[in-house]
Amino acid sequence: MKSTSLWVSVVVLLLAQFVRAANAPSDAKQFWPQWRGPLATGVAPNADPPLEWSETKNVKWKVKIPGSGDSTPIVWDNRVFILTAVPGEKKADAKPAEPSSAAENSNPGQEPRRRGGFGRAEKPTASYQFTVLCLDRNTGKILWQKVAREEVPHEGHQQNNTFASASPVTDGQLVFAFFGSRGLHCYDMDGNLKWQKDFGPMRTKNGFGEGASPALYGDRVIVNWDHEGEDFITALDKRTGKELWRTPRDESTGWSTPLVVEQNGKRQVVVNATGKVRSYDLATGKQLWECGGQTINAIPSPVADADTVYVTSGFRGSALFAFRLDRTGDIAGTDAIRWSHNGNTPYVPSPLLVDGLLYFVANNDAKLSCFDAKTGNANFEGERLEGVFGIYASPVAAKDCVYVLGREGTCLVLKKGPKLEVLVTNKLDDKTDASLALVGKELFVRGQQYLYCIAEK
Repeated sequence: MKSTSLWVSVVVLLLAQFVRAANAPSDAKQFWPQWRGPLATGVAPNADPPLEWSETKNVKWKVKIPGSGDSTPIVWDNRVFILTAVPGEKKADAKPAEPSSAAENSNPGQEPRRRGGFGRAEKPTASYQFTVLCLDRNTGKILWQKVAREEVPHEGHQQNNTFASASPVTDGQLVFAFFGSRGLHCYDMDGNLKWQKDFGPMRTKNGFGEGASPALYGDRVIVNWDHEGEDFITALDKRTGKELWRTPRDESTGWSTPLVVEQNGKRQVVVNATGKVRSYDLATGKQLWECGGQTINAIPSPVADADTVYVTSGFRGSALFAFRLDRTGDIAGTDAIRWSHNGNTPYVPSPLLVDGLLYFVANNDAKLSCFDAKTGNANFEGERLEGVFGIYASPVAAKDCVYVLGREGTCLVLKKGPKLEVLVTNKLDDKTDASLALVGKELFVRGQQYLYCIAEK
């Protein structure tokens, strides 16, 4: 009798596991698992979100997010993950600094911010709770909220930055939340902490603050650590946090997220930086190739197709390079550079690569360019986007449309193609520096105060 009951229990358990496996999502392309989407190009290949929305139209839900952050929300199955820095109550030992009038803020519970300018904020004198939020995709209800760490930051940040600017990343089993100087934290989908990794404090150039996100590929999490100190890039085992390799680098502060690409069966990690663009073997960390030529403060993340990676920068100059992925060594001045361009390239926003078209904005301005990715020929360049005033968010694409989000809540929906054609102009009341996430029939907008889920009603 006992053996029969045991056998029934085993069968029930196996059936339950089978049902869960059958219902579990198997294709990450249908979600937005990381910064720049499932393909790391800004494209959601299976999404078909609305073209029109406003504060009163097609808002499925709108939730106030505690604290501040510019990280992109990520989405897997029915869960949305977002990072934020919530003011805490712990105080530093030092005498409080006088607040800057330029950084005044009318939103209680958020750190001071201002629009425009690149001045530094005062060194913090109170703590922040570096927090991971998991929300229900259907309702916006917070399913769980975890404080990864609470501490007084050792330095401030530029007023257009935040203490939660890096985006999380997930594989549908684990969620990785990176707060830079506050460490890398790994949770399961239910919010249980699996491991943590502390890399020490970053010292950023001019106190501008931090912002690069980790990359996830297979069983490895890649973190690039460029600052005004000892630099390195490292790969960690995603299950344990154990370092698999660490390679020294020689760079100034960096804000670009690493890109993992595969070419001829070999996986490499490409990192944009002020000194040089470099590529590393994902398996060993050995440097494969390098090339100089970027501007200072290189921020945009690279994008790639099957055999070419496109790298841009745009502060006090302009640089765009299309690099072959099959070369080694110093490739400057060689035919490994398929083509290059030196105008209207982005400072903060990353480029968008969709169906052989490379879209990018000029500096942080509302001027858009579209190039043929194969030839480097301009379809249009530096075209003014009416109704948009400043851009920090990176452009994204789904189906036949390109979405360009401005800093004041205005989003233009463009017809994808070699001509600039605006289909719709949408407006929300919130300020918007974080990039959009596109999943299924929905579009997620992270504002300065709110997280919006946009869907047809």
